[in-house]
Formats: sequence, C-alpha cells, structure tokens
Amino acid sequence: MKSYLIPIGGSDTDEPLFETALAAARPFSSHLNFLHVHVDPGQAAVNMPHTAFAMGPALSNALRELDTKAQNRSVVAAQHFRDFCARSMVEICDAPDRTKGVTACWHEEDGHALKRIMFRARHNDLIVVGRAKTANGLPADFLEQLLVGCGRPVLIAGSAPEPTLTGTTMVCWKETAEAARAVAAAMPFLVHAKRVVVVSIAENEENPDEALGDVARQLAWNGVRPELRTIVPDGAAIPVLLSSAAQECGADLMVLGAYGRSRMREILFGSCTQSVIRNADTSVLLMH
Repeated sequence: MKSYLIPIGGSDTDEPLFETALAAARPFSSHLNFLHVHVDPGQAAVNMPHTAFAMGPALSNALRELDTKAQNRSVVAAQHFRDFCARSMVEICDAPDRTKGVTACWHEEDGHALKRIMFRARHNDLIVVGRAKTANGLPADFLEQLLVGCGRPVLIAGSAPEPTLTGTTMVCWKETAEAARAVAAAMPFLVHAKRVVVVSIAENEENPDEALGDVARQLAWNGVRPELRTIVPDGAAIPVLLSSAAQECGADLMVLGAYGRSRMREILFGSCTQSVIRNADTSVLLMH
C-alpha cells in the first residue's frame, strides 16, 4: 500500500483524518494524495436540506452563501494541509522518489465532487476519509456510494486521532465474499499489527469455529498468529456487539466487509455497515 487518497473538506474533522492517514502510511512509507474538490453551489444546493425548495431571491442568496462557504473551506483545507506537513515533517512531492518516509501532495479541483473523488479513488491503493459532522455539499450517503463504487478499501478515521494502527487489529469475520475481500485488503496492516483478534458472531452458520480456524490458517501463512473469538448474541444488535468487542480488546483498527446483502435491502432494513460508518469511534477499514 503505497498510494493513499485523502479527500479533505476544510473542517474540524480534518485533524483526526490527517493523523489517521499518517498512522496508516508510516509502516509502508506511503504517499498521501490530498484532494480538495471545490463544490459547485448548484450541486451543493441539491445536497443541502431545504435549499432545493428555495426560489427567486431566496435561491440566489442561498447559492451565494454556499459559494462563500465553499471558498472558505478551500482556503482552510489548503492551510490545514500545509500545517500538517510542517508539523509532521512530511515531505511534499508530486512523483515517486527514493525518500524513506511518508510524502504528500496537494490537489485542488473543480467539478462534481463525488465523481472527481470516485475517479481519483480508483487510482489509489487506499482511501482514507473522515466523517462529516455538518453538511459539506456532498451527498448524505457519500461514504456509502464511495464504498460501493470505488473498488478500493476505505479507511474511515475514528473520532479521535490515532497514534498507530498497528497495535491491536480486530477482524470482523462472516462467511461472505465481502469479508474475504476485506481481509485480503487489510493483509498489509495485519502483517504489521502487534496483535490480531478475529471475531465472529454466531448467527446462522453451522460451525463458525471451523470458519475461524480456516481464517487463522490463512493468516498464519502470512506470518500472523491471531486470537479467535466467537460471540454468542445476547439480544443486542450486531454493531453493538462488535463495538463492545473492539473496546474489550483495545482495538485501534477494525476490519469489516461492507454491504454483505444487496444495498437496497441494507437501506430499507438497516445494516451493520451503515451503523459502523455513522457511529464507530475506532478507525475502520471497509471493503465491499
């Protein structure tokens, strides 16, 4: 994992995002591609509550306000990038070189934000994103669309800066293709982790212990000796059980397969993926 994309918005969520990206990049001396897309006010209006219903002078005023906010976010985002590189002693460069350490570059683009980010995402090894606390002009389901459409693993930063992502990693295992892809995508992190815990929820599988044993053997071939845990549901929701397990083992990174059922079914009936995206305090690596 040598090339990371970090979309940034110029808000107070940038700091934990930057620190998480740095923690993920250090073990591999990776390059951080910071991307800020200036959100067009018309596109932002579509994704903002109530603005779409404005008309006449109210609409003009709303669009001017959205444009001003977007301009301010662009200025702040660029300053956050410069401050981060100076503070963390990250070299700024645009092309691969022989520098032994984390490097970074800055790109600012105009256009349809989701399309620009999706385009760049497909050309990087890992996407590192934060959770927007306020409306930023992007679709409310931006992270969900990114997960489903980019074809790359997505690392969602936790609520607080992570000093390391190679302490304890918790793998959430379920017999699905998505979980298998998540483990494969996370293998570089698992190999560097000091401790790996593989957790499975005993739902409808005939023998979850057999599945965990096979996962352990796969990891062992990669030099990883995991701890195995099977959780028997006690009536609590699966995201709650996984969150409790992560807290108990002191995980600084969770690995999870995203959207194991059809996305429409997930939207209609709720999902573990959506709960993790919105509520998890720990950094989470997801793969669809």
